Amino acid sequence: METQAVINAEKPEDRAAAPGRVLVLIDGSRISYAALDAAADIAGKRGADILGVYVEELNLVRSAGYGFSREVGSLSGISRPLDPGILEQRMRRLADHARAALARAVKQRGGKAALSVARGRVVDEVLALAGPDDLLVLGRAGWSSPAGARLGSTARGLIRKSPGRVLLWCEHKLPYQNRVVVFLNDHEEANHRAALAAAEISRHYHQPVTIIVGTDNEPAADRLDTIRRDLDVLGAGTRLRVISDTNPVTVARVLREERASQLVISRGCALFNEPGAEQLLAVLSLPVTVTP
Repeated sequence: METQAVINAEKPEDRAAAPGRVLVLIDGSRISYAALDAAADIAGKRGADILGVYVEELNLVRSAGYGFSREVGSLSGISRPLDPGILEQRMRRLADHARAALARAVKQRGGKAALSVARGRVVDEVLALAGPDDLLVLGRAGWSSPAGARLGSTARGLIRKSPGRVLLWCEHKLPYQNRVVVFLNDHEEANHRAALAAAEISRHYHQPVTIIVGTDNEPAADRLDTIRRDLDVLGAGTRLRVISDTNPVTVARVLREERASQLVISRGCALFNEPGAEQLLAVLSLPVTVTP
């Protein structure tokens, strides 16, 4: 069973405003610098400060202290000792690169920026900085990898524990994409937070929104009424689709039909925990905002 409706609603100017900083995790990878560009763009649109976060992984530092530790060159494939002195130099160089990249990104878009450099476990250090009103931006390296790749442990931990929104960024260059798609669950407050996130994305990128409700049966009238009360933050042209089958194949079809540019989903949503969901998102290669 699948139903579809178009809902036109007024969009108040101030309802979808989102306070707080934009945090971005920078680890020296190409995708983390792409995430930095996205974070700087969002911070500029929000008028928010941006905080770059570079974490010197504690376990890596500790492992370099053992004489038997080795590292393998990603290009050469040559195994060599993991030298503590060289590792320290490499981490300082990466921090300097992160600081310079952050300065360039902010200079292009305006705003205030700072870089936090810490040594510890990545998830713990990021969570120590993030607040409930902050947006955390991560490069989605795991999901943009070849088929079969899985979401990394760092992203999993931050999605599960972050007090605010998490944006898993990937580079997407499909010109036909033009709608923000949001999946709702059975929790009214979580749905409202997801709707606010979709409204902000819609406003920033001038794109309409599609709301998808997954259910085994015809949704109850009171549930649809609750959803429609949230639609005043989403603006004219919002579409509502109700689908009975939320397996990844069906969801992929719906997202393509909706010409999705970004996906918004609560971390408690059943779809997010569906087997095969990670492979689905890898194939679609869309930025994903996960709300509490």
